[in-house]
Amino acid sequence: IIETKEATEEDFDTEYLANILSICIVEGVDEAITHIRRYGSGHSEAIVTENYTTGETFLNAVDAACVYINASTQFTDGGEFGFGAEVGISTNKLHARGPMGINDLTTYKYKIYGNGQIRA
Repeated sequence: IIETKEATEEDFDTEYLANILSICIVEGVDEAITHIRRYGSGHSEAIVTENYTTGETFLNAVDAACVYINASTQFTDGGEFGFGAEVGISTNKLHARGPMGINDLTTYKYKIYGNGQIRA
């Protein structure tokens, strides 16, 4: 059995750079969205749910580059998405500086559906 302790507010604001999870169990999708809006990374966010409508609501309401339903956020990787070697990541909505064309103003949101997949 894995030793656990209840997550605190401070845990949700901490980037551990280690295999540590801070899990928040919520009463509904609105509470989940509120939690993500406060503590989310803007990079990868996920929900575990058996309800398709709940998953869709979460997917569309959460502001992040990649939003997952029932799949591991470890898939957020250039290689996994078929983009080749990953040279950097961004949680900002606008990344370009200096003169820009229309292509420089494009941002993406990836919606990933799963049924429990993890990345080995």
